[in-house]
Amino acid sequence: MELLARTSKDFWKVFNPDIIIASSKATAPSTTTTSVPTVQSKASKWSIDPSTIEKYNWLVHVMYARGEFEPCKQFIRNQQTKTYNLCEYMTYVQALIYRQEGSINEALDLFQTCVLMSPTVSNIKQVGKSLALLGRYRAAIDAYKEAATRSNEQDWEVLHNLGLCHMNMQEYLAAKQILQQAINVSDQESSYLALGKIYQLEGDKDEAEKIYEKGAKKNLESPHLSTRLGLMAFENKNYQKAFECFGNALTFSPTYIPAIMAACQVIQKHGDCDVALSKYRIIYAKKPESPQLWNNVGMCFFSKKKYVAAVSCLKRANYLAPFELYVLYNLALVHIHLQQYASSSIFLQSALRIDKKHAQ
Repeated sequence: MELLARTSKDFWKVFNPDIIIASSKATAPSTTTTSVPTVQSKASKWSIDPSTIEKYNWLVHVMYARGEFEPCKQFIRNQQTKTYNLCEYMTYVQALIYRQEGSINEALDLFQTCVLMSPTVSNIKQVGKSLALLGRYRAAIDAYKEAATRSNEQDWEVLHNLGLCHMNMQEYLAAKQILQQAINVSDQESSYLALGKIYQLEGDKDEAEKIYEKGAKKNLESPHLSTRLGLMAFENKNYQKAFECFGNALTFSPTYIPAIMAACQVIQKHGDCDVALSKYRIIYAKKPESPQLWNNVGMCFFSKKKYVAAVSCLKRANYLAPFELYVLYNLALVHIHLQQYASSSIFLQSALRIDKKHAQ
């Protein structure tokens, strides 16, 4: 396995407690050679005290919790130089910082170093997560399976992430089985969302709706599950149930944008464009560059027969999402009402190039 490539024999050679890395007195660096720590016997008086290696872990934790990443990284580098990279916790925190900054490969190398120091379930899970972020799902699956074998009991996080890896590899049968195991371990909303999404990808909307409904009952305060369930009801033209689900989501999270957007669509569907526009202002304050927002606002103006404002909003949506089919279709529709048939034809041709299924 990649993350455990070194044998236990090699591991012992590096971290044998009977071998002490000694520090020498400071000397002027040579122009042709590089000074390196020398390996001496246990009797050396310059041996590293194990207590000093973990001495400043509390300070590293405080800086990381405060989000002081640059000072934290600088402090870790200084301490790792003194301890010859023997502090597992500092290496672990440094890897977390690199991953949050987007340096996934560097984070992966550091997490693998942590595994070599201490092959715990936590370290192996972080290796698997980094591999998944790099798109190396097969290697991530191997890492999560290794973590599962080392764990004394079923770990929800391992099962959930393992299911996501199979889903991303389009191995839906394995993904459904593993995600169901994760749900049996813990009724987490993310597992219900992933399992429902798989059924939607397979085209089984009825089963997906059942999964979302079951998840919403187990997680009553989840705006994500309530919104997904409402969208499924909206697709089935059950607008009353959809509005109830969106209202339930907004009860527990009044600023949850997908729920506000979906509720506005129901309001707009019933012809109350003024109320919908007032709600869209809330979304604009938080997400002004949303193409769906500008598309819906444009169609509100279209319903009010304000065609110039509708074209302006729809063109903004087209600028933000040039390959969105329904934006192009709506632009064509508005231009037809403006009797600008040439422009309408151009937008319809663009829509047909994207998806010919909607030719009629």
